[in-house]
Amino acid sequence: MKPDFKKYPDGLVPAVVVDNQTQQVLMMAYVNEESFNLCMKTRQTWFWSRSRQELWHKGETSGNTQEIVSMEIDCDEDTLLMKVNPAGPACHTGHTSCFYRTILPEQVKEESTMQDLDELYQLILKRKNNPEKGSYTDYLFTKGLDKILKKVGEEATEVVVAAKNPSDPEFILEVADLAYHVEVLMAQRGITPDQIKKELAGREGKQSITKDRKEIKEW
Repeated sequence: MKPDFKKYPDGLVPAVVVDNQTQQVLMMAYVNEESFNLCMKTRQTWFWSRSRQELWHKGETSGNTQEIVSMEIDCDEDTLLMKVNPAGPACHTGHTSCFYRTILPEQVKEESTMQDLDELYQLILKRKNNPEKGSYTDYLFTKGLDKILKKVGEEATEVVVAAKNPSDPEFILEVADLAYHVEVLMAQRGITPDQIKKELAGREGKQSITKDRKEIKEW
């Protein structure tokens, strides 16, 4: 299936580029039939520059290429959605995404709508990619890996201590703190919740022996 390039007088179709891992919108550009065919052939993003009136291979000069994981087309066959693995920032300014300037801030809600750890991870990534002054998450990423590791260790100890006490609210609070800091560590290392889920799913109904302690794990 191909986009309907004849739908527009200039023969160009908009393409929205999304990070396959984080689902963050990276950029929007235009493709013509020639650049679309190059995308299909090379599995890297090619676009048509309206200002220069020429083809351009994303990352050809900067090295920030985009490997196409999948490509989808909308119901009217006039807009493309490209999911990519980026080799670097999408924006020429050095930002991860071209969409880094806020016009209408998110509305602050009285009650949190956080549903699961996946949504927490996406919020953490948002803070990492678009630092927000005064944010604790931004503070952790600024301090770096050693600081994050220290916090994970501290929170793990606090979970152990809280588990020995009869107070459920305290234990829940400490587990939540640990979960948050572990997800910050995952984001710092570039590990996604889907990778953890895949590892856990692979253990179901199986036995494995760890190399260091020779312990049998059963799921």
